[in-house]
Amino acid sequence: MKRLETKFAGLTLKNPFIVSSCNLTATAEKNKKWEEAGAAAVVLKSLFEEEIEAEADWMQTGVHAEEQDYLLFYHRAHRLEECLRLIRETKQLCTIPVIASINCFRLTEWTAFAKQIEQAGADAIELNILSVCSELDYQAGEYEQLHIDIAKKIKGTISIPFTIKLGKNLTNPIPLIHQLYAQGAAGVVLFNRMVTPDINVEKKSYTVGEVLGRPSDLYDSLRWVGLASDRVPKLSYAVSGGVADGASIVKSILVGASAVEVCSVLYREGADRIQEMLTSLRDWMNRNNYDRIADFKGMMNAGKAGGGTAFERVQFFKRFGKYE
Repeated sequence: MKRLETKFAGLTLKNPFIVSSCNLTATAEKNKKWEEAGAAAVVLKSLFEEEIEAEADWMQTGVHAEEQDYLLFYHRAHRLEECLRLIRETKQLCTIPVIASINCFRLTEWTAFAKQIEQAGADAIELNILSVCSELDYQAGEYEQLHIDIAKKIKGTISIPFTIKLGKNLTNPIPLIHQLYAQGAAGVVLFNRMVTPDINVEKKSYTVGEVLGRPSDLYDSLRWVGLASDRVPKLSYAVSGGVADGASIVKSILVGASAVEVCSVLYREGADRIQEMLTSLRDWMNRNNYDRIADFKGMMNAGKAGGGTAFERVQFFKRFGKYE
């Protein structure tokens, strides 16, 4: 029997399969189902700072100024308690690691939530720092510095591991990842998926683009995990986006990931897909005579022979130069 155990961000996982944060992890009963199906960990549905503030603003419409602070405080406390209840209930039902998730877009008093999340029993915290930078007076590096400041603040608040789930809207993630490691992050997840806007041309109205991910989303994550795991090797990496089959897991580990976070394929195909993907991973390990995940983890990252150019733009000229 091949051993699928792996270590990610200080957590020991029975295999590399993590169910990522979404509505599929919004109740303890759903999370128990994922454990029974074979998942090694779950990332709970996120506590959204931006959503909390937007809801509070709506509630304050027409309210006297002296009541606004009270409403905001009450609403934040209510949403935080929902998050803490989910952690406690999931920990009661599940034996696999439970990772709480905070979706944040600035450094505010919400960082105090992290301590309460730790006290509720979460095994780790995943921070989703994702926003669109479009201000005219934006200064280069401000967005990256926000990640560093949040990591530093969180490290001084909790003792459990925390990870950062990065968005694709970064010019060069590697220096940022190095700084996050310096500030105490135990791992990074590449990449967060931002829902994109679309337009209904008949109604001339805004709508939402494709919500679920596609297998092709994997390629960007392979590139940057392959580069970062070589250049910042002491950090743990997880691939998120486009992980749709057992081969996706193999590819992710080959470039240096310790685990994968999976969402869209579970929406499309359900819990049975987990064992199918893990069986495919075992079969590949059998065919290649690997006994453990560690035997092939990172063997095709940028530091290995030929790995550097495989992830760089020079491939464009090699692959497309013959087309006229």
